[in-house]
Amino acid sequence: MADQPNPFSDFTKFIEQFKVPGVDLSTIMESGRKDLEALAEANKAAYQGLQALARKQGEVLTEAMQKIQDAAKHATGMPSEAKSADVAREAYKRTLAHMKEMAEIVRNSNAEAMTKVTDRAIEHLQDLKKMIQPK
Repeated sequence: MADQPNPFSDFTKFIEQFKVPGVDLSTIMESGRKDLEALAEANKAAYQGLQALARKQGEVLTEAMQKIQDAAKHATGMPSEAKSADVAREAYKRTLAHMKEMAEIVRNSNAEAMTKVTDRAIEHLQDLKKMIQPK
């Protein structure tokens, strides 16, 4: 985002016309820009997590449909109860593994987004501390 033009530059020039002693408006505007940048990065991380989740759900659905097709092709009459129980047990295990993997995708995405916001909040507090110190 550093290579993009600063949308606040014109506004900053306008505000700086009204100098207030002890207030550095350019620093305040820069801080606001960084806040928006951090939010954009957090949203990007969340969006990428949702994309990964959607891809995983597609994979799970494709796998399930393939298993159904394979079972239908190889079905010769009624399967035995033991075979049915094994198929059900395996399907249950795969489903749990997929659910765990999807939960991990969501957790990682949320953690990354929250880290970006938290890092910026800490930086923002440090900026505020610098702004209120006498010069």
